[in-house]
Amino acid sequence: MKIAFSKPETPTTGSYVVTVLEDRKLAPAAAALDKKTGGVITRAMGATRFKGKKDELLDILAPKGVPFARIVLAGLGKLDKLDANGAEALGGKLVEHLNRAGETQATVSAEQIPGSPLGASEFAAHAAMGAKLRAYRFDKYKTREKEDAKPTLKAINFLVTDVAAARKVHGPLDHVADAIHFTRDLVSEPPNVLYPESLAERCKRLASFGVKVEIFDEKQLEKLGAGALLGVGQGSARPSRMVIMRYEGAPKAKDKRPVAFVGKGVTFDTGGISIKPSAGMEDMKWDMAGSAAVIGTIEALAARHAKVNAIGAVGLVENMPGGNAQRPSDIVKSMSGKTIEVLNTDAEGRLVLADVLWYVQDRFKPKAMVDLATLTGAVIIALGHEYAGIMANDDALADKLIAAGKKTGEPLWRLPLGEAYDRDIDSPAADVKNIAAGRGAGSTIGGQFLARFVGETAWAHLDIAGTAWSSKDKPTCPKGATAFGVRLLDRFVTDNYEEK
Repeated sequence: MKIAFSKPETPTTGSYVVTVLEDRKLAPAAAALDKKTGGVITRAMGATRFKGKKDELLDILAPKGVPFARIVLAGLGKLDKLDANGAEALGGKLVEHLNRAGETQATVSAEQIPGSPLGASEFAAHAAMGAKLRAYRFDKYKTREKEDAKPTLKAINFLVTDVAAARKVHGPLDHVADAIHFTRDLVSEPPNVLYPESLAERCKRLASFGVKVEIFDEKQLEKLGAGALLGVGQGSARPSRMVIMRYEGAPKAKDKRPVAFVGKGVTFDTGGISIKPSAGMEDMKWDMAGSAAVIGTIEALAARHAKVNAIGAVGLVENMPGGNAQRPSDIVKSMSGKTIEVLNTDAEGRLVLADVLWYVQDRFKPKAMVDLATLTGAVIIALGHEYAGIMANDDALADKLIAAGKKTGEPLWRLPLGEAYDRDIDSPAADVKNIAAGRGAGSTIGGQFLARFVGETAWAHLDIAGTAWSSKDKPTCPKGATAFGVRLLDRFVTDNYEEK
């Protein structure tokens, strides 16, 4: 789907989208069109329940005398509530609506509305991003598809007075959208196609953006002492990998220390010897969503030339119940030197992250370190699919991440860490065990385990198990992989670490 920006003019084909505020208050373009058509918009609203509320859409067959085929009224809701997230949601909903109607071309009025907290250029740019995000499809393996299921919308044009300003705002957003698409592709791939070696190869794509990509094979990981990570993958025919992605966008910064992002990349998780129930196991292809979000974040930063030094690190394994698989009660030695008693092989993500977190903090000495992982089912019990959980050893870091989540529509809810939880993972046979004795506070226990492997670094853990995949369509995301975390971390960097 082609996205364009141009000066305001009457469209000559397709659908013309104009905006309406709550209580049927017409925005200037809608008012002008209503006058030109002899009140057709006013009459149409009067004959329906359309009130101009947020997310409301109304189709009107274009009357005689205008060159386009359809008028679409788009509700903005209350003007003082209009923000970037709202503009993106509108763009996404328009794409869904127009495809359902079989439309091929659309023109959207993105005028400045008096009193709006969002400028016309920002509105146009964010609406365009929302449209692109909603237009995403993962259909590469479909050989047949019903005609009415195929998208029809080929082009969407946003009318804005200052075209250059809109394009300037949209440029970085478009790079982020591309990174989100790439992230969604990774999470959506089947596990016979995406496994540790092939996912590591796909990371090489980032080299085209100036990112230095290092891939560590099992021999190198053995030399590093990554016994926790290697233990998870030892039951699989697919060898494990670790990938380090280095983006140096601020080489002249006074403080050259990077901000670091670490991702869990379990490309398929059977649970190992502690095998999962068969029902729903197919979903475990997306147990690598944390690693995909990290890869996508580094691409977004590099593609938009963010002035920041950043590290992306992912541990890639496949957790299988093979003849050489790790057993419950095995004790492994992690890269940090700490020994871990593995009481449940399905609590594997924390073992992978333990070694990668340690490596990153030890080698790069980052300003801050954030890991993302589909770590626990417990976070879904606690927070459902609306919020990701966050645990942190630094209050200021947690606050920055939560603020970024609010701005991008990827919300976080803080869960506690504490000494009592830490005692629950003391092991009588090793330095630490990978689960607690009971089932309580499962998400916190996972975070508490990770806290033992971050040294003195300011660190936060995002448990994205409930937000990495959506079972229903959302305004800017069709059901499936969400790429949760890419926008959040990109904004987190922009607001806190990017050189001005």
